[in-house]
Amino acid sequence: MRLLILTPHLRPDSAPTGEVISAIVDGLTGAGHEVHVVTSLPWYREHRIEDGWRGRLVRRGHHGSATVTRLHPFPSDKGNLVARALGFVGLTGLATAAGMAARGPFDGVIAVSPPLTFGAAGWLVARRHRCPLVFNVQDVFPDVAIEVGAIRSPRIIRFFRWMERVTYRRADAVTVLSDDLAANVTAKLGTETSSAEKPAVRVVPNFVDVTSIRPTDRRTDYRREHGLGDRTVVMYAGNLGHSQSLDLMVAAADHHGDRPDIVYVVNGGGVRADDLRAAAGTRGNLVVVDYQPRERVSEVLASADVHLVPLRTGLGASSVPSKTYSVLAAGRPVIASIDEGSEVARVVVEAGAGLVVPPDDASALIAAVEELVDDPDRRGRMGEAGRRWAEAWRSPDQIAATYADLIAELVAERAAARS
Repeated sequence: MRLLILTPHLRPDSAPTGEVISAIVDGLTGAGHEVHVVTSLPWYREHRIEDGWRGRLVRRGHHGSATVTRLHPFPSDKGNLVARALGFVGLTGLATAAGMAARGPFDGVIAVSPPLTFGAAGWLVARRHRCPLVFNVQDVFPDVAIEVGAIRSPRIIRFFRWMERVTYRRADAVTVLSDDLAANVTAKLGTETSSAEKPAVRVVPNFVDVTSIRPTDRRTDYRREHGLGDRTVVMYAGNLGHSQSLDLMVAAADHHGDRPDIVYVVNGGGVRADDLRAAAGTRGNLVVVDYQPRERVSEVLASADVHLVPLRTGLGASSVPSKTYSVLAAGRPVIASIDEGSEVARVVVEAGAGLVVPPDDASALIAAVEELVDDPDRRGRMGEAGRRWAEAWRSPDQIAATYADLIAELVAERAAARS
């Protein structure tokens, strides 16, 4: 098959979405499919176009055997929501034009969200090439933005709710990461839409990369570089945004100020990075480290003794922190501060790979940290259990095959309808 993918990020961009889609593209091309990707120039790490990529609005090249059109993303300051929204609109306009100009024919289009506007781009591009559209939802927008208070205007919220419903209905299939997100999307399609007009809503979870992420010795170069020594490292590694309850780590560090054997490490970047660096400046047991290159991810994860996944209350039904899977692949236990019954909570319990505590509850988090810090044997058993779970989970190639099968199914349905 020939497939066209619209995605906001692709390697070497360091965004988590870019890692996921890059691996899926590799799996599709490895299975013999032809893939063309429309994406942005690398910009995620510093919210500016990276060195070596500047000077041109459009660049064409390759990702493995896939062809790629990279576009200017109109990057802006991380905290300026209006500028970021305008940047997404600009990127969406370019992506739409590039997708429609791409040389067909294509058997299917996959559009990745966020941004939500890529759904409209995918619909126009799919209509242009007369093929099915699969809308891949990594995070449900605007739910996350509303929950964290980034969007408060009732008028703007109504607009995005309308846009979200229309976008889902324009797709031939909507893929989500969990049953929670599937229920969320299905509810928004409404009863006024007939079954024949509703898109298929499919759960296609993100994969676990057990090849590049493996359990290794905790005594790493990363520990030496950042002065962590032999202390018990409690780490959060990922995006430092408003969705994550990162103030819990500051509270835990304050509580354990009299325990020299514990150090809290925050590894990543985002809108909360400066706040956390300021907090670390006055605390000897809190360390903030910037994003690390992709090739060091396994080492970073192995450097911790316990990993935290703190997601704010109410976000479990609209977001799946896929970093959890990487932690399990690294053979380290997880403390998930997250809504009860959410996908990550179920995985951690099912795998026996850690503890689940209520979200935004500092006391519960601190108690869970102490429970694992003081029981290294139990940590080891949980880490081993998590690795076993990860090895049994789906690989990048399997997820890629699922998307190929879904598009083939949609193509067959269209052919049957025409006949």
